[in-house]
This record gives sequence, structure tokens and C-alpha cells, in this order.
Amino acid sequence: MNVTALGLVILLSVLLISMSVHEMMHAFISNWLGDDTARIMGRVSLNPMRHIDPFFTIALPLLLLLSGSNFLFGAAKPVQVNFSRLKYGEFGGAIVGMVGPLTNLAIAIFAAVLFNGVNPVFGTAVYDIFQITIVLNVGLFVFNSIPWPPLDGSRLLYAFAPRALQEIMESIEGFGIMGLALFIFLFYQIGTPIIDLMVRLVHLLAPSLVF
Repeated sequence: MNVTALGLVILLSVLLISMSVHEMMHAFISNWLGDDTARIMGRVSLNPMRHIDPFFTIALPLLLLLSGSNFLFGAAKPVQVNFSRLKYGEFGGAIVGMVGPLTNLAIAIFAAVLFNGVNPVFGTAVYDIFQITIVLNVGLFVFNSIPWPPLDGSRLLYAFAPRALQEIMESIEGFGIMGLALFIFLFYQIGTPIIDLMVRLVHLLAPSLVF
């Protein structure tokens, strides 16, 4: 993906919108399932300022883009959820966790369908908007769906994991930012098969999209 000043503006805009929708859905669903913590904290909102983390929301995706990475990912400020208050126990937590990545996947699919309908010319701003929207949201879906605490996919694993594995996950989650930084390093090293699969799936939806 070529990096231009316009591309950076588009990336930042798409990133803030995509992250805001992602986090708002976490907060909305957690409130719907019985925990109003996120709603009280003002997270049921599309205002990006309520959700961004300076490093994981902005700096990390920009660094990946500038490094020439074809797939971009990042994370926002975590939505605070009291999982003990949710309906359906761990399964309620899984729903709250996975609604964020699935929202990004839905955005990517919707953008791919529109891309085929509009068929923008390669090299134009419209083409770049579609390309960045699809690539970024697929990356957010893949990255956040991996079951490594505190990423969203871990909530799905919690719902089915035996207690021994849950305890290991809780220990990893206790490392906080350092545990997430370790995961990012490992994911970037071994995540190629997952990314390749998503590339093939995206090309089925938007075959003329260039990565």
C-alpha cells in the first residue's frame, strides 16, 4: 500500500470511525445484556475522543502503514465491562467481546460490496478510501478475534475453556500492556497464514482490489 499524505488522512479518518463503531457496539451490547458500566462512562458513543488510545489506536497502525505492511491492526481504549452482571454468564461475555470484531468484518464486507458496485478507478481518492476501509477492518477483525487476553477473542475462549485454562488467561491478562505487546510481536511473526486466508476471502468479494 503506497503511503501518501492523503492516504494518511484517509487512514486516520477510517480508523477513528471504525474503532468508534467497534467500541460503541461493545458498550451498547453490554448495556443491553445488563451491565450499564460502559454506558455510564459515556462509551455508547460514536465520538472518537471517548475511545482512542494514543499508541494502539493511532501510532501502531500508522507505523505499520509506514513500514509497508499490507495488513493493519490496532486497538482502542478498552470498554469497561462488569462481566458478573451480564446475562448468560461467560456466554454473555463472549457476545460482548465478539460483537466488536464482527462489526469490523461487517464494515469490510459492506465496503467490498460497494467497491464492486462503484468500481472506482485505481489511484483515485475514492479507490483509496475503499482499499483502506477494507484492509483496515479485515485487520481489526483478525487481530481482535485472536483469543489472547485482553483482546476480544479471549472472551469467546473464556466461555468454553476449562477453569485451568481460564486461570492461565487471567494471568496473561494481569500483565496488561506488556502481555498485549508480547502478543503483537508473536502475531506479527506467525499470523501470516491467517492474513493470507483473509486476503483470499476479501478478493472473492472485491477481486479487482489491489493490495
